[in-house]
Parts: sequence; C-alpha cells; structure tokens
Amino acid sequence: MDLFRPLEASGSGMAAERFRLDLIAENLANMETTRAERAPDGSWLPYRRKVPLFVTRPEEGGVEVAGVIRVGRPDGSDLPRRYDPAHPDADREGYVRLPNVDLVKEMTDLITATRAYEANVAAVNAFKAMFRKALEIGRA
Repeated sequence: MDLFRPLEASGSGMAAERFRLDLIAENLANMETTRAERAPDGSWLPYRRKVPLFVTRPEEGGVEVAGVIRVGRPDGSDLPRRYDPAHPDADREGYVRLPNVDLVKEMTDLITATRAYEANVAAVNAFKAMFRKALEIGRA
C-alpha cells in the first residue's frame, strides 16, 4: 500500500477544483460576451458556459480533468435572447443572442468548488497530523 496515496488523491481533488474555479471565473467574465466564436456561416456566436468534466482514477486514487464541456448547442439556437435593436449584434428582428451564463448558478458552483477544495485541504492536514503522530510514536 502506498503511504502517500491519500495525499495524492486530495492533491488531485484540489487541482480539479482549482480548474473548476478558473472556469467559473471565465464564465463570469464572459456573462455579456456576444462575440465569442464564429459560426460556420461566418456570423458571431455568444459565449457558451463551460463546465469541467472530471473522471475518477481508480488505480491511483483521486480525480482528473478529462475535458471541458461547452453547454448549449454549437449553433447557439438554444441561447437566451433579449430584445435590443440598438445593440450592434442584434438580428434583423432586433434580438441579441446572449451567453447562457447564470450568475446564481455560477455563484452556487463557486461555493461548491470552494467547499470541496477546503475539504481536500482538511484531509491533507489530517493526514499530515496523523503522519506526524505516527513518527512521534515511532521515536518513543
């Protein structure tokens, strides 16, 4: 049995949650971005929310980032619309496609990711304390 496996598992969890926090920050920064990518027809599409895809590592323990999922249809047809004919990205009918980033959802994910990160830090600290105690017992 690998003595440091719990540390590696918690470390991978902290790295994964940090990655998730980075994506949340990117989502929040792009809440109003209406020109994020080009559609096949050459028009601009708004930013689509990004979420991480995590997979467990059963052999080594822990978790890793397998990729990033962009939420919504690639053509942007399911993104919210707002009537704003003065907006430079408004269509012929005066509607603007907006990013599918919801502030409440992002803040909820932010809190969840922060708590998960803190739980992994607590696990690392508990492991260090147990390891330290075992060394003290071994010296006695």
